[in-house]
Amino acid sequence: MSSLIGLLKRCHFAFLSPPVPSVDAEAGPPLKFGILGAAAIAPAALITPAKSHADVVVFAVAARDIKRAEEYAKKYGIPKYYGGTTGYQELLDDPEIDCIYNPLPNGLHYEWTMKALAAGKHVLLEKPSGDTAEETRRMFDLAESKGLVLLEAFHYRFHPAIQRAKAILDSGELGAIKSIYASLAFPRGIIGGDNDIRVKYDLGGGAMMDCGCYPLSCLRYLTSSSPSAVLSATAIRYPKDPRIDTGTTATLTFPPSTPDSPPIEATLRCDFSVPPRLGFIPRWPDITARVTCERGSVELFNFVMPVIYHSITVCPEGGAVRTEKAYSFPKESERKGEDWWSTYRYQLEAFVDKVRGRTPHMWLDRDDAVANMEWIEKIYDASGLGSRPQSEFTLPDTE
Repeated sequence: MSSLIGLLKRCHFAFLSPPVPSVDAEAGPPLKFGILGAAAIAPAALITPAKSHADVVVFAVAARDIKRAEEYAKKYGIPKYYGGTTGYQELLDDPEIDCIYNPLPNGLHYEWTMKALAAGKHVLLEKPSGDTAEETRRMFDLAESKGLVLLEAFHYRFHPAIQRAKAILDSGELGAIKSIYASLAFPRGIIGGDNDIRVKYDLGGGAMMDCGCYPLSCLRYLTSSSPSAVLSATAIRYPKDPRIDTGTTATLTFPPSTPDSPPIEATLRCDFSVPPRLGFIPRWPDITARVTCERGSVELFNFVMPVIYHSITVCPEGGAVRTEKAYSFPKESERKGEDWWSTYRYQLEAFVDKVRGRTPHMWLDRDDAVANMEWIEKIYDASGLGSRPQSEFTLPDTE
């Protein structure tokens, strides 16, 4: 019963009604965020987490359809909205806005992040950062040249659960890593139909881009390295556009985790349309990271959204199996957080700390973002699909 109560409490505070913090009158004005696009992900990723952060205000939203922007602003209590063909740029030109959240389709990440940076705004950029690694490099080049914060929003990395799993591996308790598996796969029907942006090639669609970027990032984080090779990659092609994958499985190798151990064998799985068993029994989502080591294994279930529920199962060779939970950091670590903080809330805390010149408890830098995009492209090449189309946008002031 206590587990159920804890789950309900966490979900209520994380996604529905977080506690409103007291405001420090001497702290100065909060950071004002603008959202590019009336995106479905924004409430969970920014709007709700911001309610529990005293230094954040979601100040404006822009949408191509001004009526949609107005409705979205009213629904979520956002003071300002912009719309029409110039709406995005009007939001970027708003001098009151400090930071931009960019949850636009992948194919628009580069153009509008470059424009946001050019306008002097810090950017929280949804993943994957762009359609190509070259786009990612250019975005970070511009951010660095202007002294602005740019973060690729791999929110799961900021949560204590994945950090605890990595700490177990790094402790040496289980020995060198031998193999690793990471998956993000959903049953058919969760993702929208033929009009969904995930199946639009020109918008950077595809499973490897959408859900595959997570297990790739997870493999790289837990091994503390990037792959050394893609051994194979197989794509399930979308029947209405064979350039799009609805699922991809890849086998990779990673450098040895210790000097005397062999290379790590890795398997990545992503799918947003897993067919039902026997044609009618829905499958459970596979959101798992599993690591086999010399002296045991560790498995993290639900590494992407652990605030709802997760488990870290440690199986030491010859020892007792144990299950751990890590909804918040240990008190002695003095790291900020509450059991009900979502991955997005932990991420927002780090982003604000970085913008304010403080040291966040976790950060993802340009090298991490570029490497993840490089290996997405390499997996696509190995599958025969190739990279998504690079943006043709150029920023006049940087040419």
